[in-house]
This record gives sequence, structure tokens and C-alpha cells, in this order.
Amino acid sequence: MHIHPSALAACLVGAMSLSACSPEQNWRDIALEGSSLRFQLPCKPDRTTRSVPLGGVPVDLQVAGCESGSAMVAVMSAALPAGVDASAAMAAWQKATLDNARVPQPLADGQQHPWHRSGQLPLAASVRVQALAQRANGQAVHMDAVWGAVAEGERVRLVHAVVYDPQPSPAMANTLFDGIKP
Repeated sequence: MHIHPSALAACLVGAMSLSACSPEQNWRDIALEGSSLRFQLPCKPDRTTRSVPLGGVPVDLQVAGCESGSAMVAVMSAALPAGVDASAAMAAWQKATLDNARVPQPLADGQQHPWHRSGQLPLAASVRVQALAQRANGQAVHMDAVWGAVAEGERVRLVHAVVYDPQPSPAMANTLFDGIKP
């Protein structure tokens, strides 16, 4: 039996498309209450809001996250009161996240890159970090995370998105991060 090369190519493209649409990844649009921030998650999220100190003041941190396959995926956001230094607050949030994930600091070359998207404020602390981390139980995971900021009237809203997975998940992380819209 002879298979035409174009038919083989079509089958391969179809198979790759089906493998990318696993039941674990059912991307859905998510909005945060009281914000224009929109993003997508690959699974139905659990949500919570809690008061945390950020930038020296208590803020309401909104969290939406879920498990997709072996990955833990989350988007977090907090509106800073007017007058709070957004860059300093974001840098403190990054340090706390990296410390909690037991990521050695300072970061090695290639682990951190600027992360600037349309509609976001061009802050130096807006970065993407890719590093080997640890879950609370000591399990090694790959962490792919971003931090950014958007203006909301007189306030600045910080946003942090992260994927933790035992295996690197660049496609999932890229889809998550590219889907964040102010």
C-alpha cells in the first residue's frame, strides 16, 4: 500500500492537533471581579481572595488556579492603593514567591527575561522566570512564572501567573501568559 506524502502530512498534523487538545486542557476565559483583567486557564479554576501585605500595605489578593494534568496553574492579582511603588511591590512579590519555591537566588543567566505585553506598564520588575523549584512536600518542579502590571484609573494592578509542573511545560505557560489581557 502506497501512502501519498501529502496524505501522511495531513494525518501527522491531525494527530498533533488531537494530542494538543487533551481533556486536561479545556481552556476557558476567566475574569477577576472588580477588574478589567482577563485571562485563560486550561481547567475549571478554584478561586479565593485574601488580604496579604504587599508594598507595605494590606491588599486583597485574588487567586484563580487549577490542576491540569500534572501541572498546577494559577493567576493572581492585586490592586495597589494609589501612591504605592508598583515596582518595589512587584519585586518583593517575586522574591517571596521564589523564596517560597526554594529557587536559589540570585537567578542564573537565562532564568529571567523581561516580560512586557501590550496594555501593560513598562516596569523593570515585569519579568518571566523559568527555574527549577520545589513544592512544599519537597518534590522538584519546573516553575515558569511572570509578573506584570496594568493601570486601573489611579491605581496599579499587579498580576502574577505561574505554571508548576514536574516536566517543563513551555506550551502551556506560553498559552497562559499570552492570554493575559488588561
